[in-house]
Amino acid sequence: MSPGLVAPIQQHKVLVTVGAGGVGKTSTAAAVGLLGARLGRRTLVMTIDPARRLAASLGLADLDHQQRAVPADKMAAAGLRPELLYAMMLDQKATFDELIRRQARDEEDVRRVMANKLYHELSTRLAGGQEYAAMEKLHELTEAGSYELVVLDTPPTANALDFLDAPRKMVDMVDSPAVSMFLRTYRAAGRFSFKLLSAGASLIFRRLSRFLGGEFLDDIAQFFADMQGLLEGFRDRANKVIELLSRDDVGFVIVTSPDPRAIDEAIALFDRLEKSRMSTVGIVVNRVHALRPVAIDEPGLAAALQALGASAEHAAALAPRALASHRDMQLLAEVDAQEIARLKAHCGLQLGYTEVPLFDEDIYDMAGLTKLGQYLA
Repeated sequence: MSPGLVAPIQQHKVLVTVGAGGVGKTSTAAAVGLLGARLGRRTLVMTIDPARRLAASLGLADLDHQQRAVPADKMAAAGLRPELLYAMMLDQKATFDELIRRQARDEEDVRRVMANKLYHELSTRLAGGQEYAAMEKLHELTEAGSYELVVLDTPPTANALDFLDAPRKMVDMVDSPAVSMFLRTYRAAGRFSFKLLSAGASLIFRRLSRFLGGEFLDDIAQFFADMQGLLEGFRDRANKVIELLSRDDVGFVIVTSPDPRAIDEAIALFDRLEKSRMSTVGIVVNRVHALRPVAIDEPGLAAALQALGASAEHAAALAPRALASHRDMQLLAEVDAQEIARLKAHCGLQLGYTEVPLFDEDIYDMAGLTKLGQYLA
C-alpha cells in the first residue's frame, strides 16, 4: 500500500485515531478531517480530549457536545467550501442522557432514571464510561448518516484499549449475576432484602452494608429497578457498537512518534487491533528527525559563513559548533529510522506508513493543519 491516507479517507465512513499520549494524535485527527473536507467529504471530527487545541486549530471559539461547523472564513482561507467540516467534544453525561431518552418507554421512565442519584454518579464517573459514551455517540452518528466521514480522536493508549473493551464491558455488566440478583430481590420485596439472598451472598452483602450502609445498597437496587426496562436496550445497543468496530467501512489509524516507548505502544495497539479483527488502515509517525548528510568540513563551512558576511573570527568559532549540532541531529535521525524500521518489521509492509517531520513550531491553526495534511495525502 502506498503511503498516505487519501484512500482510507475515501473508502471509509469512520476513521479512529489511536496511539500514545503526546504524539500529535489530536492534531493528526484534525488534519485527517481537514483532508476529508478537501476531498469533498462532509466530515465531523469528534474528540474525547477536553484540551482546547482542536477548537483553536480549527478556528472555533469553543468546543462542546454540539456539532459545530468550522467558520466559513476559516474554510475559505483554506480554499475549502463551507459546511464540509464540523467538530465536537464528547460529553459523557449528555451522551448517556440521550441514550436513556432513546431507550425509555415514556417520559416517566426518563424522569425516574434521571432523578436517581446513583445514575448521576455513574453517568459522570463510571470507569470506562467515557469510552463507552464515545462508541455510543459514534454509533448514533453513523446511523444518522449526516456525515460521509467521522474522525474520532481517542484518549492515550491505555484508555484506547479501554475504548475497545468498553462495549463488551457494558454487555457483561448488564448480564452480570450481581445485576440479576439486585433485580430479583427488588422485584420480590420492593427494596434490597438480605432474606432473599443465598447464605453466602447474604453474608457478603451484610459485611458490605457495615461499610457502605444499607441505604447505599437500597440505592443500587433502586437504580437497577429503575433501569430494568432499559437494560435490554442497553445490551442490544452495546452489541451493535461492538459490530460497528469490525465493519469494513471503519478503520483505525495508529499515530505514534519515533520515541521507543511510543513505538512499543503502537506495536501493542496494532497487535490488539489484529487480535480483535479490527482494521488498521494506516500508521502515522509524527516528529521524525530528517536525515540530511552534508559534504562539508569546518574550513569549508567557515568559508561559506564568511561569504555570507560573517567575520573570520565568528565564522571560525561558529563552524565547529554548527557541525557538532548537525551531527547530533543526524544521530537522532538514525535512531528514528531504526525505530521506524522496527515498527515496519513488526506490523508489515502491507500498511501505509506516513512519516511527518519534526516541525519548527506547534500546530495551532488551519495553516498548520493544512501543512500536516500535505504529508498525510
